[in-house]
Amino acid sequence: MRVSRLFIITQLLVLTITAPIIFCRSSKNLTSRDIDKMMSSLSNWGRWGKEDQLGTINLITPEKRQKAAALVKEGISVSMAHNVIKVEQDGSAPFEHTMLPESFDPDSLGASDQYSVKYHGFTTTHVDALCHFFYKGKVYNNFSRDEIITKSGAKKLSVDTLKDGIFTRAVLMDMPRLWGMDYLPADKAIYPEDLEAWEKKAGFQVSSGDAILIRTGRWARFKAEGSWDIMKGSAGLHASCLPWLKERDVAIVGSDLALDVMPSRVKGVLLPVHMVLIVGMGTPILDVLDLEAVSEASNSRKRWEFLLTLAPLAVAGGTGSPLNPIATF
Repeated sequence: MRVSRLFIITQLLVLTITAPIIFCRSSKNLTSRDIDKMMSSLSNWGRWGKEDQLGTINLITPEKRQKAAALVKEGISVSMAHNVIKVEQDGSAPFEHTMLPESFDPDSLGASDQYSVKYHGFTTTHVDALCHFFYKGKVYNNFSRDEIITKSGAKKLSVDTLKDGIFTRAVLMDMPRLWGMDYLPADKAIYPEDLEAWEKKAGFQVSSGDAILIRTGRWARFKAEGSWDIMKGSAGLHASCLPWLKERDVAIVGSDLALDVMPSRVKGVLLPVHMVLIVGMGTPILDVLDLEAVSEASNSRKRWEFLLTLAPLAVAGGTGSPLNPIATF
């Protein structure tokens, strides 16, 4: 069969044109302009209607929940919450617990106490609601920040939109086990090819409606090295993972620290993964998980998928909630 010279030239031109696009998609040298483009190209604004407040939680369908329930074979549950820290290493108190005076009254029928928690940050396991991050005056689904953020709380996209809970398949992306480490070093960024390498090693594939939980070994590192400047040296996802997460149509993403590699490797953008996931894609984020016990449980079973259940506090107007996420095998 003879192939015309015109056909060969045409194919070479196609390869020449498309190759840079493929390279850009997985580029490790992203700029703030690339993040701006992702806010548009990866956007889920309007996908589930202009008034939607659930974002990618819409991907957790009744069928997805049924399949997640079927993952329970042993009935063994493992918490993925880190024990509450009352006094942080810097002396701050993100969680305050006070016994009330009536607890010590000889005639009291019981004990009472009071909790106060500042959960956003790096110490308390929590979920970020879709009103938590802004981009150029906007929040998810093109709502105006000025329209919904008030002194009494967020009028839309607050954590009480999740009060029916989250019940879906979770997949543990155990990155230290991929590279044979106890924990990832401070300068380690995770790229799309690393996520795919773990899929291959663990024997599963991420699918629509999944929760992806990224283990960097943050708590193992803390045990070995002590505290460090988290913003200046923490492993996590590089922003080039964002198109991959959109392609897989994940419902929720979490990690044992703050998800983004820090520094971000994107000049001028502090937390690009947080920004695009929450504002652009409408994907809630789980921060400060403790994935050490579930890593051991998964490894002993050679099974990296399980049922995830979350029940955030139903705080009207809240930008998130402390959590005790549960993995059930």
